[in-house]
Amino acid sequence: MKIGVLALQGAVREHIRHIELAGHTGIAIKRVEALSEIDGLVLPGGESTTMRRLMDLYGFTDALRKSELPMYGTCAGLILLAKDIVGYDEGHLQKMDILVERNSFGRQVDSFEAYLDVKGIEAQVNAVFIRAPHIVSVSSDVEVLSTVEDKIVAVRQGKYLGISFHPELTDDYKIMQYFIDEVVSK
Repeated sequence: MKIGVLALQGAVREHIRHIELAGHTGIAIKRVEALSEIDGLVLPGGESTTMRRLMDLYGFTDALRKSELPMYGTCAGLILLAKDIVGYDEGHLQKMDILVERNSFGRQVDSFEAYLDVKGIEAQVNAVFIRAPHIVSVSSDVEVLSTVEDKIVAVRQGKYLGISFHPELTDDYKIMQYFIDEVVSK
């Protein structure tokens, strides 16, 4: 499989490393035309407002809204996938029928690491939370995969996977393996 990582901002190299550890080819996506060359797309963390501006500037917003590619968003990538965002009139890509709240775990100094049970993955997942969002609510066709402190932090809706945390900052690539095996390959 060829899995792309949107290379506008964020931990692109780290996600590509996880794709390769999962036994697949990772490609940094810098041009809209390259979307036709991949089987799935990772939207990495970063700052969601900045990422949206860059997506608009380089033509990714419209292309990704129309795209049928399986997508996996981490942290800011989750915010990009959400239909609704607390305090905003509308979401960015609006791929997942969820409401997210930005920075809901606090500021940078409130960052933490946890081991989470994630539905569909046998062993716990190492998760790093940095200015992380959480999922406030989901529609009936969204599957909740994990929670922390009664906050939803991982969800799946069809060919879209969204998480609040950064597994790519660890050596734990189980979430990437899940995305490729259970979302892209199905």
